[in-house]
Amino acid sequence: MQDPYLQLASILLPKGILEFFELTQVLQSEAGLHIYLEEKNILPQEYQNQKLESKGFMPEITIQDFPIRGQKVNLCIKRRRWEVADKGTIVTRDWDLVQKGARMTTEFAAFLKGIFG
Repeated sequence: MQDPYLQLASILLPKGILEFFELTQVLQSEAGLHIYLEEKNILPQEYQNQKLESKGFMPEITIQDFPIRGQKVNLCIKRRRWEVADKGTIVTRDWDLVQKGARMTTEFAAFLKGIFG
């Protein structure tokens, strides 16, 4: 049985987001809700055959989402970055490739495209 809080979060957040992001915090203030999400340490598909090491996160971005019960909702998102061990280059998940691989919904892909271009 799924955790009821995660089940509720999956209904309220953009569809499919909890597949790649972990809900870390929810803060409520006069300004509205701030929902904090961090990208899970799931290696990007295109780098599965290479040795990657997580190197933390890119700077957090904040975007507005649909209001909930009359409160503004801000999604505070931290995308993960990895270092390719033998090259020393930093890589991030290619969200266009993930969409082509049908591992997310069109709504989630549109959501990410709106955020990250």
